Amino acid sequence: MKSFRKSKEEEPTALGQLAIKKKSKVPGVMITQFVEELPAGMTAPDFIRKPIALTIQEGKFAFFKAIVSGNPKPTVHWARNNGEITDPEKYKTSIDPVSDNEYYLEMPEVSPEQSDTYKCFATNIYGKAVVTAALNVIEVGYKKSKALQDARAAATKTEDFKNLLTKVHVEPDKPEKKEGEIDPKFWDVLMSAEKKDYESICREFGVTNFRWMLKTLNAKKVERQEEQAKFIEKLSNLKHIEVKPGGGAEFEIEMSLKDPNVKIFLFKNGEMIPFNLDSEEKHFLKKTGKRYTFGIRDLGGDDGGLYQVIVGGVPIFSTDFKVPMVDFLVKIQEVNAKEREDAVFECVLSTPMSTIHWVGKNQPCEQGEKFDIEVSDDMLIHRLVVKDCQKIDAGIYSASAGIKSCNAFLIVQVDNDPANKGKKVRKTTRAGGGNEDLAKIAAEQQAKLAKEREERMALAKQMKAEMDAMAAEESESVPVETEEEEAKEGKEGKEGNDGMEGRKGKEGEVENDKQKTNQNNKIKDMNNDNNENNEHNNKNMSNENGANENEDSSKQKKLELGDEEIPGEEKRKRVRTGPLLQDSIIDPGVHFSQGLSDIHVIMGNSTEMECKLSSTTCEGTWYKDGEQIKGSDNIEIIHDGAFRKLILKNCKEEDSGTYRFEADGRKTEAICTVEDPPRINPDVLADFAKPFIVKVGQSATFKLPFVGREPMKISWYNEGEELESDKHIHIENSLSESRLILSKCHRKVSGEIKIKIKNEYGTIEGISRLIVLDRPTPPLGPVEIIEASSSALEFKWRPPKDEGGCPVTNYILERQQLGRNSWVKLGKIPGEAKYRDTDIDHGRKYCYHISAVNEQGVSEMMETDDIQAGTRAYPGQPSSPKVVSSFANCINLEWIPPSNTGGTTIVGYHLEKRKKGSNLWGSVNQLNEPIKGQEFAVKDVIEGMEYEFRVAAINTSGAGEPSTPSEFVIARDPKKPPGQVIDLKVTDSTYTTLSLGWSKPREEEGVQDEAKGYFVELRPATTPEWGRCNNNPITMTSYNILGLKSMAMYWVRVIATNSGGEGEPKALDNYILAMPPPVRPQFTDRKMKSFIVVRAGNSARININFVASPMPNITWLKDGMPVLKHVTVSNSDITSQLLIPTAERHDTGIYTIIIKNMVGQETFSVEIRVTDDPKPPGPVEVDQNVPGTVTVTWTASPDEKRDDRLYYIVSRRDSVKRMWQTVADHLFNNKFTALNIMAGRQYNFRVYAKNDMGLSEPSESPVWEVTKKKDKLSATYSASKDCNFETVPSFLVPLKTHSSPESYECYMSCAVRGNPTPHVTWYYNDISLNTNTNYLITNTCGVCSMVILRVGAKDSGEYKVIAENSLGTAVCSTKLTVKK
Repeated sequence: MKSFRKSKEEEPTALGQLAIKKKSKVPGVMITQFVEELPAGMTAPDFIRKPIALTIQEGKFAFFKAIVSGNPKPTVHWARNNGEITDPEKYKTSIDPVSDNEYYLEMPEVSPEQSDTYKCFATNIYGKAVVTAALNVIEVGYKKSKALQDARAAATKTEDFKNLLTKVHVEPDKPEKKEGEIDPKFWDVLMSAEKKDYESICREFGVTNFRWMLKTLNAKKVERQEEQAKFIEKLSNLKHIEVKPGGGAEFEIEMSLKDPNVKIFLFKNGEMIPFNLDSEEKHFLKKTGKRYTFGIRDLGGDDGGLYQVIVGGVPIFSTDFKVPMVDFLVKIQEVNAKEREDAVFECVLSTPMSTIHWVGKNQPCEQGEKFDIEVSDDMLIHRLVVKDCQKIDAGIYSASAGIKSCNAFLIVQVDNDPANKGKKVRKTTRAGGGNEDLAKIAAEQQAKLAKEREERMALAKQMKAEMDAMAAEESESVPVETEEEEAKEGKEGKEGNDGMEGRKGKEGEVENDKQKTNQNNKIKDMNNDNNENNEHNNKNMSNENGANENEDSSKQKKLELGDEEIPGEEKRKRVRTGPLLQDSIIDPGVHFSQGLSDIHVIMGNSTEMECKLSSTTCEGTWYKDGEQIKGSDNIEIIHDGAFRKLILKNCKEEDSGTYRFEADGRKTEAICTVEDPPRINPDVLADFAKPFIVKVGQSATFKLPFVGREPMKISWYNEGEELESDKHIHIENSLSESRLILSKCHRKVSGEIKIKIKNEYGTIEGISRLIVLDRPTPPLGPVEIIEASSSALEFKWRPPKDEGGCPVTNYILERQQLGRNSWVKLGKIPGEAKYRDTDIDHGRKYCYHISAVNEQGVSEMMETDDIQAGTRAYPGQPSSPKVVSSFANCINLEWIPPSNTGGTTIVGYHLEKRKKGSNLWGSVNQLNEPIKGQEFAVKDVIEGMEYEFRVAAINTSGAGEPSTPSEFVIARDPKKPPGQVIDLKVTDSTYTTLSLGWSKPREEEGVQDEAKGYFVELRPATTPEWGRCNNNPITMTSYNILGLKSMAMYWVRVIATNSGGEGEPKALDNYILAMPPPVRPQFTDRKMKSFIVVRAGNSARININFVASPMPNITWLKDGMPVLKHVTVSNSDITSQLLIPTAERHDTGIYTIIIKNMVGQETFSVEIRVTDDPKPPGPVEVDQNVPGTVTVTWTASPDEKRDDRLYYIVSRRDSVKRMWQTVADHLFNNKFTALNIMAGRQYNFRVYAKNDMGLSEPSESPVWEVTKKKDKLSATYSASKDCNFETVPSFLVPLKTHSSPESYECYMSCAVRGNPTPHVTWYYNDISLNTNTNYLITNTCGVCSMVILRVGAKDSGEYKVIAENSLGTAVCSTKLTVKK
C-alpha cells in the first residue's frame, strides 16, 4: 500500500470525507474540495487576489492583503512556517469593513527575525484554499551587525570615536547637506530629463546658475556615456515613469546589451529593490525584445522617489516619481441612459489636475466622435460625455487620478418598440450630470486651497523674519569665531580638556549650521508646495523668480557668485551680510490663476485670448512672435480687473503666431492659428438649397461659388453616390466656382444633389434637390373592396409609386361588364384613390381600368380583377363580449369586430342577454337601432342576478351569426380584493417538484371579499424577479410546481384573486430546497445477501437499494480502505452499484457501503469470495493400525492455503457392494479413520476437495484388502445363455390426421422404437422429403417430427413415415387437408 506524506497544515478528515484538489484561476493558490458535487449557489473558498511577496527595510510598516471569495463566507486565518504570529505587538489581523472580503496581516516596525514564508488559509464547509507569500526584511543602519556595537565599546577605551567612524561604515538616516552643496539626486534626475524640464528641476533643487549647470551637465553626460558604452550598445526611447489606469505606474527604456547575461538592478532612493518577471509582484520587469518595462503595482504614498536602472554598476536611466496626492471628493455615479441619448459621468477632485484617465469597458476614452472630455476652469470638476449611447456602450466606466480611481455602470435602456425600429432619432438630452452640488463642492475646495496657500505664505514670511534676525547675529560674531578657529587649528593634536572644548565648539557651530540648513529646507519645501499648487494653471506658465535672461548682467553675476560654488575655484571665506533667501523665493508675488489657451479662428472672424492674474492692478505687456503688440483698429487690448484680454478683429493669415503676455516677471503664451477653410456665402447657399425643377429630357445646371485656401477637393453627389464626368454628366471647377451640368435628365436622377468642398482646414457642403417632371406611373393594385352589395360597388386602390414629380390631380376610370366587349368611360374623379359605383346590376361582375393624371400627362392604365355585385353576404361572428366592469345597476361590455364583414361595411351590432338557468335570449337593443361602437353599458339588469351576453354584427345584408356567449357575470358592485391565504405550507417535495397547500383567506365585509382563484409565484434565490407558475388562476387550494432544479433554493408565494383584483401575496417564512423531506438513509431490500461467491474471471456485482433525503454521500470501502481503481461504483438517488468487471482472488474481502447525509448514516457489509473449482488433493495412502479400522491420509490440495473454506470428502467402495459411499464430509484436516473394515474384502478410497464453488476431481487410494482364510469349496456351474435385445421397428405413437388453414404452420410427429435404431424416411405422395429444404425434419430419441412453415393448397395429400432396420420395416401414414 502506498503512503502519502502529509503537509504541515493538513487537517484530519473523517472516514469517507473527500479531499479533491482543484485548480484556481489565480496562480499559486491550492484548493481542496471536501465534496464531489457542490450544491447550487455554493462554492469552495478561493482567492480573488493573493498576498504579494514583499521585500522591505527593517523598521518599516509591512502588510499582506488577500481578497477571498466563497459561499458560505470562508473563515480566514494566517500562519507562518517557522514561528507563531500570536504576538499582538508584532502581528495584527484585520478585515476591511466596507468590502467585507479583504483581509490584512499587518506588521508595524518589521524586524529581520520576521523574515519567513507566510500562509493564508480560507475555509468553509465545502473546502479550503491556501496561498503563501514570502517576506524578506533588509537589515540596515545600526542593526546590520554587532560589529558597530563592539567598535563603539573599543572606542571608549583606546581611540577617538571620530577615528572609529572612518573604519566602520555607518549609514545615517538622512545625510546632512551643507550650505551651498548640491544634492547628488539633482544630477541623476537631470541626466535623464528632457530639456524643457531643466528649468523646473533647477527651481526644485534651488539651482540658479544655469550656465554653470549646463556646462557641468554636458561634462557629466560625456563621462556617463563612456561608462555606459562598456555594457550598452544602444540606448533610446526613454519614457519617464507615469501612473497607469488601475493603480500602477510604469517607465520604459529600449537598450541593446553587449552581454545578455549582465545583471540589471533597480534602485529606489539609492536602495536596491528586488523585482520579478511576474507582473503579479509589487515590482516587476516585462521584457519585449529590446524594450524593458519596469512597473509598480498597488501604488501607495511611500512609492515616491528616485528610481534608477543600473547595469553592471553603471546608472543607465533615472526617473523621479512623485505620487500625486489627489483624491475624489465626489466619485462618478451610475448613469441610466436611453438609447441614442448622451450619458455624463462627473467627479470632483481634491487637487486641481488638467487631465485624468477615463476608461470605458477596459478601453481608454479619448476626445473624439464618441467621447467628450470636459474640465472646469478650476480643474476640479471633470466630465466624460458618452455621445449617442447604444446598447454596446453599456458597461463599467472608471476615472483614475493619480493612485486613486472610481468606477460606475452605464446602463442603456434599449427601445424595443417595433414601430420605432430603424427610425430611432438622435436625442439631444443628457442622462446624468447637471448636479448643482458639484459646483458648490468645487467652490468650497477652491476656497480651502486658497486659504492653505495663504497660511503657507504667512508662515514663510514669519520664518524669513526669524532667519534675517539670525543672519544679523551671525554677521556680528563671524570675526571672533574666525580667530577662535585659527587658534584651534594651531593646537591640533593636543589632548586633554582644551581639545575636547575645541571639538565642542566645532560641534556647536555645526549644530548651528544644521539648524539654519533645516530652516532653509523648510522654506524651500513651502515654496515648492506653492509652485506645485500653481503649476496646474497652465503648462506654459513660467516662474522665473528674477532669473530671466532679460535681467542685467550685474544682477546675474551676483546670483551666480552668491548662491553657488563653481568647481575648480579656490574656496574662500566670506561673510554673509544679507538674508539667506531672496524675497522672490518667499513671496511668489503676482502669478497667473488662468493661463492662455491655444485657439483656432477662421479667416475674417474675430477672436480673443484671455488670461487671469492674481492681482487686479498689475500691468502687463502682450507680444506676438517676440514683438510687442499695441492697440490698433484690428487689435484691442482690454484690462478688466484680474482678466487681461487681447481681441483680434477680422483675422488674416498674418495674424497666426505665438502670443505671449508678461506681467511682473511671469509669462504665459499660446498659439493662435488662423484657418482658411472652404466658405460659401450664406445667401448663395440658401439659393442653392432651393429645388431645381426640369422636365424629362431637359438639362439641369448647378453652380456654386466659394472661397478658401488651395488646394481643395470638390466632389458632387447624387443621392449619396459620387458623380463622375461622362456623356450625360459634366463637372467644371475653377478657383472660385464649381458647376455641375446634367443633360437629358430622366426621373431616376431626381433626388438630393450635394457638393462637398474640402481642404486642410475643413469641409463644407451644399445640398440641393433636383426634381425631374414626368407623367406618373400606373396606380398600384390589387384593389381593396369596401362594399359589394346589390346596389353599389365601392373599392379603393393605392396611388402610383412615382407621381412624376408633381401631385396626381385626377384618376380616369373605365368599366366593362363581364361578357361584353365594350368599355364604358366613367370620367375623371378627384385625386382620392377611391370610387363608389352605384350604376350596377344585381349579380353581375365588372372589371375596371384606372389611370392617373398629373400636369405632365396620363399614366398607363391598371386593370382590376373581376368584382361581383349584388350577392348577399352576412358578416361573421364578433368576439365573445368581455366584461369590463360590473355594478349593481350596470354592466359594461366590449367586443372585437368580426374579421369577415360580408363584403360591406358594418353598420352596427345587436346585443342579447340571458339569465343563468334560462334558455331564452332577450334583446338589449332593437334591430332597427343597432349599437354603433364596440362597447355598450347594459343598464337593464337586476342586482344580484347572474347574466351572460352575446353580440351579432349587422351589415347592409342583415345581422350575422351571434358570437359565443360571454362568461357569467353578477350584477353587483365591484368586489374588494381578497386577503392573504392562510396556513401556506409545503406538503411534499422531490428533487424536481414541490407540492403546496393552503387555506382560503378570511372574508371581511367592506375590507376583503371571497377569493375566486389563486396564483402561485416562484423566485430562484439567485434572481430578484418573481415568475408565475400558472397563467390562469386555479380554484383549488393546492398546487404542484414542476421542473425545479435539484438542490436549488427557491422562494415561493401565493396570491389570492377575484374580480376585484389580486390580494397581498403570502410567502413562505423561509426559502425551500428542491429536495425530498429529510430522511435518514435506510436500505429498502428485505433480504440482502451478506455473502457472495464469485468464480475467478467472472464479474461481481452488488446492488444496494436505499431511500435517503437529501441526496446522500455514498462511500464504498474494502476491508476498511477505499476500493481500488478497477472497481466501478455507480450511484443514483435510490440505488448504488459496485461492479468488479473481472474478479480475481485478491478481490476477496468484506465490502462496506456507507450512506450518509445530514440526517444520519447507514452501513452494510457484503463479503465477496472470489474462488474457482478446487484442485484435487495429493496422493492418498491407507494404513491399518487397529484391526477393523484403516487410516486414510492424503496430501493437502494446493488451494487449501488460499481458501479457508475448503474442506475434504472421503468416499469408500468395497468389493461386495461395488458402490461408492460417502463416509466422511467437512473434513478440515488431511486424515480420516475408516471403521468396520471387514477381512476378505477389497476397499478403495477416494478423497475430494470441496469449496463454495464446487467439487474437485478425486484422488484415489490403492486397493486395500485384508485376507481371510476360508475352506475351499468346489461347485459346478452350468453355462449361461446370452440375452438378445434386438427388435423389429414399430410405432409407439402413430401419425394423426391434420387439417390446417392456409398460410398457417403445420406440425406432424410420431414415436418409433427398434434395435438397432431404425432409419426413418418421410414421404409425400410417395416422394421422399428428407432432402427437401422446405420441410424441417428432426429425429430425437425416436421422436420423429416434421414442420411445414406455411401451408398451401399444394401441401394437401398423404404423408407417410417408413422406419426400417436390419430386422424389418414399419410404415405409418396420415392425410393433411388444407382449408381455404
